Amino acid sequence: MKVSDILRVKGSTLFTVMPEQSLAQAAETMAEHDIGSLVVMEFGELVGMLTFREVIQAVVKSGGVVNGTVRSVMDDHPLICTPETEIDEVRRMMLNHHSRYMPVMSNKTLMGVISFYDVAKAVVDSQDFENRMLKAYIRDWPVEDETAAERRVLL
Repeated sequence: MKVSDILRVKGSTLFTVMPEQSLAQAAETMAEHDIGSLVVMEFGELVGMLTFREVIQAVVKSGGVVNGTVRSVMDDHPLICTPETEIDEVRRMMLNHHSRYMPVMSNKTLMGVISFYDVAKAVVDSQDFENRMLKAYIRDWPVEDETAAERRVLL
């Protein structure tokens, strides 16, 4: 399974923010759309990621006040993947770097963002499908008559 399979199911809605936008506006966008991350774009290129983790850290650091710009707190070196990246590789990358969100890039074009939830759901759905197929295969297993089984034992 590849990242493109997740994007196909997930859809193409993307939320982006500019680095000079206020952190308060970015947090408001995240809350309004119930999303955990924003891709930071400047001049049509990905320059970072802003997640609820960075927002919370900034709020705590400033004594409970949401101030500053997105650039001041964003992750300016986010992990990225391509639509062709295998899901197992994405899982390893996300686990090794404690990353919950990953932009999907094709050359310099942003294709989407996948979350750890998206990856986990895809894996569970795939396993469920495989389990159903195996159970159907077992259920449809041809039953041998006793004489054929006895003949095999005698040989």
